[in-house]
Amino acid sequence: MLKTFKTCRAVAAGAALAAGLTAIPVATGVAAAAPLNGDDRNGTYLALGDSVAFGYQPPNATPAPDYSHPRNFVSYANYVARDLGERVTNASCPGETTTSMLDVTAISNGCENTLGAAGGYRTAYPLHVQYSGSQMAYAVRYLTHHSEDTSLVTIDIGANDGFVCEELGQCSTLAGLQAALQQISAHLHDILGQIRGTGYRGPLVLLNYYSTAPYKDPTQASAVALTVLLNQALDAATTGYNVIIADGFGAFAAAASGTVTDDPCAAGLLIKVSSTPLECNIHPSQLGHQVLAASIENALAKAGDQEAGKGTPGGQRHRGE
Repeated sequence: MLKTFKTCRAVAAGAALAAGLTAIPVATGVAAAAPLNGDDRNGTYLALGDSVAFGYQPPNATPAPDYSHPRNFVSYANYVARDLGERVTNASCPGETTTSMLDVTAISNGCENTLGAAGGYRTAYPLHVQYSGSQMAYAVRYLTHHSEDTSLVTIDIGANDGFVCEELGQCSTLAGLQAALQQISAHLHDILGQIRGTGYRGPLVLLNYYSTAPYKDPTQASAVALTVLLNQALDAATTGYNVIIADGFGAFAAAASGTVTDDPCAAGLLIKVSSTPLECNIHPSQLGHQVLAASIENALAKAGDQEAGKGTPGGQRHRGE
């Protein structure tokens, strides 16, 4: 996902690697989406992460989003909650990094702050859930108090770390990229450890990132490869924490397979910002969020089958303790 809708470029090992990355802008507009949720007959569900989990829409979406009403923003978490009969508490924040998720004073990509400027989305507009301190601290408080009735935790995080790394010029070399990926992995390992440290033993799902570039466009191969590298770093962090990995990358690839070059934009999986020429923002459309929700639900179902001795690993990976 480390790509803006305009440009992304990367080169092979041993050479410079860079990508055109942007921070999340904020603007006012009009409401565009209706609330969507499930009841709590099957327990509560805690959603954590960044703008993807939040359901963020860019200012140039049609209709223009109204950032003052968070219920207008519907993400995969809402579809999962509805389908599983769980009430979602969505603590995500647009622009959150693995660093700022752990430390509210650390650099984010537009959540608590933006590079070179104080304040961010969270200081300007309400989140789905209002809390003080870091998102991690809130998650720990929530799970400590709701350990018995929480039936699901999901998380997507890490892409904004790449955006910040690029803005700082730290990912322009292979060594810099590798260091950034190692830091993302280490921070996620800490995050998952804190979640399990609350005593929560239910399903913990990591949703990996989709490619915003066409999967089979040779000119965009390096952009797709960069997303693969990020997902590998995230995957490495899950060892020891009984994490179910939902394959958002593969889900978008499958859903886009009917288009030329398997393009998520042409398939309607990303928010369209221009028709002529066709241009998309990096964030999922409602169709895209439904595809991501299905990947989570399928991963949960496969994990359940495996525990019952019925399933096979297939495309979903379940990292055991």
